[in-house]
Amino acid sequence: MNHHSFRRLALAGASLAALAGAFPAFAQEADTTAVEELVVTAPNYVPQGSIAANKTDIPLVETPASVTVITRDQIDLLDWNTLSQTVRYTAGVTGENYGPDERIDWLTQRGFNPVQYVDGLQASIGSISNTGLDLYGAESVEILKGPASALYGQTPPGGIVNVTSRRPRSTFGGEVEVQAGNWDHLQGNFDVTGAVTDSVSARLTGLYRDRGTQTRGVESRRGYIAPAATIRLSDATRITFLSYYQDDEVTGDGGGFLPAYGALLPNPLGRIPTTANLGETSYNRFERQHWGVGYDFTHRFAGGLTLQQNLKFTSLDSDQRGIGGNGFVDADFNGVPDDYRTVSRYSFSFAEEVDTFAVDTRLAGEFSTGAFEHKVVGGIDYRRYDYLGSSAFGFGGIPNIDVFAPVYGYAIPELPPVPFSRQLQTQTGLYVQDQIKSGGFIVTLGARHDWVETEDRFPGGATIDDNDVSWRAGLSYLFDNGVAPYVSVARSFQPTAGADRNGNAFEPTTGEQVEAGVKWDARNLPEDKKLFATVAVYRLTQQNVLTPDPTNLPAESFQVQTGEVEVKGFEVEVVGRFNERLSFNAAYTWTDSEVTRSNGPDLGNELPVTPEHKVSALVDYTFQDGGLAGLGASFGVRYLGESAGNLAASYQPLVFINPSVTLFDGSIHYDRDDWRLALTASNLFDEEYVARCYSFANCFYGTRRVVTASLTRRF
Repeated sequence: MNHHSFRRLALAGASLAALAGAFPAFAQEADTTAVEELVVTAPNYVPQGSIAANKTDIPLVETPASVTVITRDQIDLLDWNTLSQTVRYTAGVTGENYGPDERIDWLTQRGFNPVQYVDGLQASIGSISNTGLDLYGAESVEILKGPASALYGQTPPGGIVNVTSRRPRSTFGGEVEVQAGNWDHLQGNFDVTGAVTDSVSARLTGLYRDRGTQTRGVESRRGYIAPAATIRLSDATRITFLSYYQDDEVTGDGGGFLPAYGALLPNPLGRIPTTANLGETSYNRFERQHWGVGYDFTHRFAGGLTLQQNLKFTSLDSDQRGIGGNGFVDADFNGVPDDYRTVSRYSFSFAEEVDTFAVDTRLAGEFSTGAFEHKVVGGIDYRRYDYLGSSAFGFGGIPNIDVFAPVYGYAIPELPPVPFSRQLQTQTGLYVQDQIKSGGFIVTLGARHDWVETEDRFPGGATIDDNDVSWRAGLSYLFDNGVAPYVSVARSFQPTAGADRNGNAFEPTTGEQVEAGVKWDARNLPEDKKLFATVAVYRLTQQNVLTPDPTNLPAESFQVQTGEVEVKGFEVEVVGRFNERLSFNAAYTWTDSEVTRSNGPDLGNELPVTPEHKVSALVDYTFQDGGLAGLGASFGVRYLGESAGNLAASYQPLVFINPSVTLFDGSIHYDRDDWRLALTASNLFDEEYVARCYSFANCFYGTRRVVTASLTRRF
C-alpha cells in the first residue's frame, strides 16, 4: 500500500481541518443531556492489572515486582506516539536518548536497553531492541522492570516493554481526528470498532502522518493500518485475530553526529545550531516496512482451568543510506580542530531483514490446598528468529561540510551494503508460576528452563547451544486498605555472541536482582477517586560481562567474561484520577550504576544514559460543570540529571557527561458533546539541550518544542 493510499484512508471521513492538538485522554465518554454539566470519564487512566507481568490476571498490587502500565488514556494525554515519549513520567526508565529520532525508540531501563514485545510475544527486533511501532494502535504499554526471564526467557537484566494492541469491542464506537502542528506536522487518524454479528466484533485503526523535524531538510512520513476481529465461538471460547502494517520513510536525515565543540563543549565560533544537518538532504533516506499477524485464543474448561495461546508472525525490513558527520577536520592530528567549522564525513549503508515466529501456550487455574489458595500458570513457548544484516562504510568521494554554513547537493556514489550477519535462532522455554495466598500473605514462585540454539548461517558458521534456568520468588502482605509491602528476588539470562581466544563460545550473561517495596491501590477511597502508588528499592547485578583479555598483546582484542555491572536504585511512582476532574502522574528515580569489575578503563564508570536523578510530575484538571464545563488544561515538568554519555575505552578514554535538563509540557483542551479541541506542547519553553554525547564526533540535541493542534470527533 503506497503513501497516497494511506493518506486517503486515514483522512477519510474527517470533515474539518485541525486547529488543535491531541489530548483525548479524559473524554472517551460524554453525557450531553445537560448543557451546563459535562461528565468526562477516563475509566482506565489508573491501571489495576497487567497480564504481561504474570501471564495471568493477577492485580498489580499483588505482583512482587515493579511494573508500570501506561494506559490508552495516559498515551492520549500528551499525544504520545513513541515508546520514548511514554516514559517521560515513569520511574526507572529514560527515553529520547538521541533526541528526535523519527525511526526508532531509544530507551534505557535500570541501566540497560529493554527488549520490545507486542501482545506478549517478542517482536521482530534487529540491531536495536525495539521496532518503532506507532502507539496509536496500542491499548496500553506495560513496563516490566528488572529480570523477566522467569516468564519470557532470554531478556536483559533491566526488563522488557510490552505493547498491547487495541482489541475489538462489541459496542459500536470510535473516533476520527485531524492534527496540525509546527515543523509542518500534518496527521489524520481513525479508530472504529463494533459488532459485526452476534458472535463477531471487529476493529480498524489507521493513521497517516507527514511532518518535518527540527533538523534542516528532514521529512518523515508514516502510514499505519491495524485490522482486528474477535470471534466468540462459544461462551467459553474466544479467538481474537490481530494484525498491523506500518510503512515509514525518513528523508534527508544525517542522524545527528554533531561535533562536541559547539554542542557540548565551547567553540570559539559559537554554538552549533539545533537545526544542523551534516548529511546530504537529497541522498540520505531511511525506509522500513513492518507488519505482524497472529491471534490470541482463550478457552475456559469446566472447573476453572483456562487454556490460552497467543501466536504471531512479524516481519521487519529496513533499508537506509546516508552521509554522516565524522568530527571536525584535524589535518595535523594534534587533537585540535583546524578551524572549528569544517567537518569530515563518511558514507554508511545499512539494511536488515528480520522475520520472527512466536507462540506461547499456557494453562491457568485456581485451586485450594487447605488454608492455601493457589493461582497457577504454566506453559511452553517457542520463538524462531531469522536475521539478515548488511552494511557498508567508506570515506571515498564524500566532501567535507561547513557546520555553520552547509552546502548540499553533491553527487554521492552508491555504497551497496554487504551481509555481515546471517543468523537463525530458536528458543524453547518451559515455565511455571504459582501464586499462593493465605490470609494477607502472598507468595509468588516462578521458574523456567530455556533451550536456545543460535546458528551462524554463513558457510562454515558454527551453531551454539545455550540452556539456562531462570527464576523469581516474592513475598507480599496485602492489608485491607490496599497497602502491600513486598520483597522479591529474580534471575535473568541473555546469550552472548562471540568466543574467547581459544575459540570457546561465550556463556550467557546473567542478572540477579533483589527488590523490596510497597504498593498501594487505594481501594478504600470513594469510587470516584482512583490511585495507584509504588515505592521500590533494588540492587541489580549483571555477571559474565565481556571485558578485555588481560593477556592481550598490543594488536589483540580478545575478550573474557570476568566483567560485572551493578545498579542500585530507589523509585517512586504515583498515578491518580479524582472526581473525573483531576488527573496526575508523578515519579522520582535515584539510580547508582557502576562497572564493578573490568580489565579495561571503564572500571568504576557509570552506565551510559542512566542519570542519578529523574523527577517528573504532570497534573491535568477539567471543569465538569458551570460555564466552563468541558474546559481543561495540564501542566507537566520533568527533570533529568546529568549522566554519562559513554563508557571509557582504550580508543576513547574520556567519558563525556550529558548535562542535566528541566523541561515543561502543557495542554489546553475543550470537550463538547462528541467533539474535542486540543492544543498540546512538549518542551513548552523550547529548551535547547544536548540529549547525549559519547565522543568528540557524536553529539545529539534533544527534542525542541513540539506544538500540536487537533480536532477529534467521537462516535
